[in-house]
Formats: sequence, C-alpha cells, structure tokens
Amino acid sequence: METLKKKLIIFMPSMEGGGVEKNTILITNYLANYINDIEFITFDNKFNKYFDKKVRIINHVANSRIKRSKYYKYLMCLILLVRSLTGNKKAYIFAFQANIYCIILSIILGKKLITRSNSSPSGWNKNIIKNFIFKILLKYPTRVIVNSKAFKREIDKKFNIDSKMIYNPLNKKEILAKSKEKLNDNFLKYKNSLKIINISRFTSQKDHVTLLKAFKLVNKKILSKLILIGYGSNKNKIIDFIKKNKLQNNVKIVNFTFNPFKYMAKCDLFILTSIYEGLPNVILESMALKKYVISSKCPTGPSEILKGGKYGGLFPIKNYKKLSALIIDYFKNKRKYKKKIIDAYNSLKRFDQENNCKLYLIEILKLMKT
Repeated sequence: METLKKKLIIFMPSMEGGGVEKNTILITNYLANYINDIEFITFDNKFNKYFDKKVRIINHVANSRIKRSKYYKYLMCLILLVRSLTGNKKAYIFAFQANIYCIILSIILGKKLITRSNSSPSGWNKNIIKNFIFKILLKYPTRVIVNSKAFKREIDKKFNIDSKMIYNPLNKKEILAKSKEKLNDNFLKYKNSLKIINISRFTSQKDHVTLLKAFKLVNKKILSKLILIGYGSNKNKIIDFIKKNKLQNNVKIVNFTFNPFKYMAKCDLFILTSIYEGLPNVILESMALKKYVISSKCPTGPSEILKGGKYGGLFPIKNYKKLSALIIDYFKNKRKYKKKIIDAYNSLKRFDQENNCKLYLIEILKLMKT
C-alpha cells in the first residue's frame, strides 16, 4: 500500500498499561508504516519508548509521580489536540479514548474522525442523559470500531449505528519471547500446588472479591497459590480481604509490570472475574501461552473468545461458588482439559496481528480520503 501525506492524529490521553494500551501501541506502530505524518497525543511520556520512531509523540508533561484524574488528562490532551488541529485542513483523528469529547471537538473544528470503543456499554452507559447524548454523537464519526461481535450487536442496537468489528491484534511471538525471561520468585515454586494468576486493574469492574472468595473455598481443599498482578484504587480493599481471611501465605500481589508473561508461564490457570469487558486481551495472551482459562460470562468478549465454553470455563458474574467448582474440577481432571487448551491455542488465528492491523489501516485510509 502506498503511504499517505495527510496527517493522522491518534488520541489516547490516559496510558495506564492495560490491554487497550497494548492494542493502541501495536496499531499505531503498524499505521506508521503507511502514513508519513502521524502524531500520537497522550498525557505523559512513560510509554513513549514503545512506539515506532516514525510516530511523533506529543505529551503534556514528562513522566510524573503526581497522580492526575483521567478527566484532568483528557482536558490537557484536548488542548494539545486543538493546537495540533488548528489551521491544519488535512488532519484526521483516530480516538482510542475520551470519544465523546473528541467528537464534540471535531464537530466544532469541522474535522473527520474514527473512534474505537473499548468496553461494553453495559458497564458505562446506564445514565438516561448520557445515553441520549451518546445516541446523538455516535452518529458523527466516519466509523465507530469495536472489538467483538457481541459488542457490535450491543452498541449498534443501543445507539442505532453500524459499527465496525475488528478483533484485537495479538502478538504471539512477543508474548512467547517475554514469557521465557527468568523469574526469581519462590512464591510459584511449590510442587504439586495449583498456581492461579489474574492480571487486571484493581477496580470494581474486575471484581477481585469474587476471585478471592472462590480461592478461599478452593484453598481449603487444594494446596494452591494465587498471584494478582495489577494496580488501581481497589488495592487496599483487596489487601484487607486477604488479611481478614488469612490468605497472606497463599496470595501474592505484584505491582504493574511490562512483562506479566514470565509469571503467567509459571502458572496453571488464568482466571478473569470481570463484570464487563470489551474483548479482554489477557485471555488471548493466556491462550497463547497454552494456559487454561476460566472467565466470567460477562458482556462482552470472554464467551466469544472461549466459544461458549468450548475453549475454556465460563461462570455467571459474581458466582464464586460456581467458579470454585470449576477450579477444583480442573485440578482434579487436568488430563481431560488438555485438548481444550490446544484447541484454544489453535483458535487464535482470528486475532492474528497482521490481519487485524490491516483492517484498521483500511478504515483509516477510507477516513483520510474523505
């Protein structure tokens, strides 16, 4: 494909290190191979090193220890976006975050944009006024991109739009390479124990309490270890639960790391207990390392990835008793789950990095020709 001379601005104010950020970096670097003038606007510079050198990154500040709310980050980066757009007739926007604010700004400045929605409306659109605003404004973008079929059905029906579904791009080679990095952690060296891992932000959306309640039941019957990797506002709540239930010797919290795969490689089982998602990258990453996955059947993504239970275990949201039963059954019958794990790995072709990044490029090329 030939490169374009028009300017593309990718907007992602708050980079925290989750699955959305991984997708953003992969897609941006891919687009940089075909678009000569590409800017990336984000609040600070802590992720700058992961971008292709052809991407011009605009930060509000250098990496800072001062914690800022996401809305403060949105405001500061919207100001940067206005500066970048003003007087530039050939600039287009690809928004990964703060979509409604970006849409309003685009309308005011007369700019075209594509937005990408990252999580199911079930989790963020329960307010009547907010719902009304979204119903009007989501008709403005040239394209609204979502990352699962169930997500598309949900958002299209709710807001009367025709979104574009593109699966998350998965870099299996990078995951495998990082998983081989040496890990000096005796916590996961217990023989004959069940090693469980969860990687997610410590927020109410991820529902760690359900996981910990299930683990408490499992731990009474099986020698088991649980490692939680993440960051977030609910960390103290999680620590308090662990202490109150005397699980300190069996549960370990690891702060956010750029390489969780070296921990995942040492575990048997990945568990996700989210109340809502979009298409959780971490399930795909677990499958890429041939780990068995048990997930809540939340909207949207897990059931679609796991083909309704064909490639992993599913349980109703917040049902910790069902989750504990699935964990125990896996431990007692590991052999019968081997085929599921291999089938799950083979199913990852749907999420091929090259194919899905190319679909993003096609949508961006359409945008930049308008």
